[in-house]
Amino acid sequence: MSAHAANVENAVEGYPTYHGGYAESLYIEGYDPASLTAQHSSLLKSSTWIGMGLLMAALAFIGTALFGTGQLLWGTGTVDHDPMLFIWIGVIGAVVLLAVAFFLMLVVGRKDYKEYVKRSGRMN
Repeated sequence: MSAHAANVENAVEGYPTYHGGYAESLYIEGYDPASLTAQHSSLLKSSTWIGMGLLMAALAFIGTALFGTGQLLWGTGTVDHDPMLFIWIGVIGAVVLLAVAFFLMLVVGRKDYKEYVKRSGRMN
């Protein structure tokens, strides 16, 4: 068996292991790790993307509140309903979705980055 075949046979696929458990222990001084594949990247977390989706969904509730406000100011025409119902549905729905979205993005999604900054002292 050749030396190359033995190396291929012993190769293990998977994530790289780092000295000390963190990639930044191998960074060259002055290196700015701003890549998508950095261990601390918030863009790799599904909570960040779910939070952004909820942020976009909150726009529908904001539109509902604006619709109710428009009907309150200029009348409902021949439709018989209370515009305040639309305003309250819009405001409550938007506040709930925005609170959950920002929690997912800023607290859960950024947790690894905040830990990285505290551990390494770097800002990127």
